[in-house]
Amino acid sequence: MLGSVPTWVTVLQLLAAGLVGGFCALQWLWWRGEVRPASAAWSLAWSTDMALVLLAGGLFALTTPGPVRDALVYAHALLLAGFLIIAIPATRAIAGGPRIRYWLWAAIPLFTAHAVLWWVPLERYVADHDVLTAALLLVPTAVVVSYVVAALGRIRLTGFDSLLVIAGAASLSLFTAGVLWSDHPVGALCSALGSIPLAVGIELLALNRLRLAQDEAARQHRMRDALARLANAAWYIKDADALLLSARDEARTILGDPSVEGSLRPIARDRFVSELYSADEVDHTARARAFLIDLAQIVSAAAERYQLSERLHTTAFTDPLTRLPNRRAVEEHLLAMLERANVERTRVSLAYCDLDGFKRVNDSFGHAHGDALLVRAAEYLRRAVADLDAHVGRVGGDEFVIVVARAPEDAHLVAIAREIREGFVDRHAGSRPARLTVGVATWQPGDIVDTDALIRHADTAMLEAKRSRSGFRVFDRELRQRVEAQRHQRTALEHAVADGRFTAHFQPIVDAQTLEMVQVEALARWQHRGRFVLPAEWLDLAEESGLIVPIGLEILRQARRALERFQMPVSVNLAARQLAEVDALEQIETAWGGAFWEHLTLEITESALIQTSSAIPVLSELRARGARIAVDDFGTGYSSLARMSRLPVDELKIDRSFVRDMGTDRGRGVVRAIVALASTHGLSIVAEGVETPVQLTALAEMGVTRVQGNFLGRPAPSLPVRGPRPATVRTPARRPVGVPQPNSAQDDSRLVVPRTV
Repeated sequence: MLGSVPTWVTVLQLLAAGLVGGFCALQWLWWRGEVRPASAAWSLAWSTDMALVLLAGGLFALTTPGPVRDALVYAHALLLAGFLIIAIPATRAIAGGPRIRYWLWAAIPLFTAHAVLWWVPLERYVADHDVLTAALLLVPTAVVVSYVVAALGRIRLTGFDSLLVIAGAASLSLFTAGVLWSDHPVGALCSALGSIPLAVGIELLALNRLRLAQDEAARQHRMRDALARLANAAWYIKDADALLLSARDEARTILGDPSVEGSLRPIARDRFVSELYSADEVDHTARARAFLIDLAQIVSAAAERYQLSERLHTTAFTDPLTRLPNRRAVEEHLLAMLERANVERTRVSLAYCDLDGFKRVNDSFGHAHGDALLVRAAEYLRRAVADLDAHVGRVGGDEFVIVVARAPEDAHLVAIAREIREGFVDRHAGSRPARLTVGVATWQPGDIVDTDALIRHADTAMLEAKRSRSGFRVFDRELRQRVEAQRHQRTALEHAVADGRFTAHFQPIVDAQTLEMVQVEALARWQHRGRFVLPAEWLDLAEESGLIVPIGLEILRQARRALERFQMPVSVNLAARQLAEVDALEQIETAWGGAFWEHLTLEITESALIQTSSAIPVLSELRARGARIAVDDFGTGYSSLARMSRLPVDELKIDRSFVRDMGTDRGRGVVRAIVALASTHGLSIVAEGVETPVQLTALAEMGVTRVQGNFLGRPAPSLPVRGPRPATVRTPARRPVGVPQPNSAQDDSRLVVPRTV
């Protein structure tokens, strides 16, 4: 097919070969990019084959007849056949088309036969060998052209596609002319120039595809960046509708489609469905549609996250029963109001409301009625403060608070508290109505911003209101001074416990007939600022704060030392808080020691004995070890006779209020009843608060065996003595030191401890 051609044609072929080779480098970069489509690989293979065809044609003119030229002619024929064969899969990869299997089976054998017959001297066997050779080239070429036409007939040709078709038609015409006029110089020229139009068309198409691929890669980068921006924005916007608008704008910008719209709709179980679509029904690519789906999924996931976050926030900051803000929400709101008021120099008030009768309703009618009562109270408080700049919340079981921003003067606050108190009278739970007790505290400009202190003050005012008839109280200067005094006293009490400033004073318990001291009671005294403070001034605070536990244990330790120092049985008071401790028995045993339990009397009030569930097992164990249990202030509680018979008790102490009334028939009657009760149950009797000889004489005549009071001996740090001194204790020979024995010269009921070495 190659013949003598002009020099300019040779130069043109070599230049075209170099140009196509350069395009091959660009196509290789395209193929090595991120997308790597199949069309890039086949375009590279097609262009490479085309460059070799042109190179072989150009080198042909530079060689002389001989084996090299023959090899170039043969290589040119093979490369041309390969170019035509590659056209089939390249066309399918670039433009689409039917399946290529059968088309390749039709073309490849014919080209192979042509290559084999190249070396066969057909002129010896076939007369028209030129016709056969031409047929072996034109027939497979027609197969290739038919496939290309079939493929291109299925698509809508663009400008570059039409240019490629025209270039291919021109090359095919030149190639056919070269085959038909192979012996003519025009045929050689046509064969030499036949590949150039198609090469130019292929490279222009490849360059266009390379540009499109680069644009696609850049758009994919923009898509990824847009998805990343939207995902980051989803953590800050916190609004699903605003996030949807951002996703829509991103889609419009990236896809260049201003008609893109979005929708977001909820479905079951707090789920959401989001969709981005083209209103003008633009036919986007698969990658563009996937981009829209990814954007919509980010919006849907964010909307579900916002919904879940809102539900969790509601659960964390809302009371599930009344739907009011809970304690945490109230504290945060109160802190915000105080900080704002500190800037605006305004007042903030807090009304603390307690629901009276709630426990009675719960116990009498059940928790369902109690819950309904709480809901009614919450609804009432909402309505009551509807006209105020107020915030209602529930902070406890039956406790509500109202935060009033820009609070009015105290007189107006008193009126508001009165209206809240008088406006709620709930009679749904029996004849006794449920009411609200209200305590109000106010933060003034210049005070320390302390939410806990304001809540405590309002709570204190509410507790004061419970003690009054009005049912409401404002935390005023008087109440503030009292709270400050209690706070200072508590601090001083804590320091006193830490520094060991509690000491035991001992008051004698004497025989009512002989006035002989038979026992001493250890009473706690607080050494404060050079004087001894009586329990009446600090006992309630110690019990409330729990400091009564270390104080009681310290007095018990001092009582044990007094037992050994005075050789006298001792009596020690136990608080209900001490018996409520988990390790109460171990604490008492550690403080007293492991012996001489029979010389210890533990006194507990009647109310504490009945109300403290853990008291009876602990007292029973102490009683089993030998200690005596006395009921202090007997007659002031509310225990029944049947219950008293089952309690671990050895002694009853008549309260001083009954002894004080001994001059009346009523007082004497109560004492006689207690003495008879003790006699019936085999209990000993001690009368407290004896202040006069008349009281002592009357008690002795009624059968009271032991008495105590200031008339018989005041509490003192040392051994108090009143009346006849006890006889000297004589220890029998060979009796171990520390073992108690009765004193035969005195009352057998008194136990005496020998002096230890």
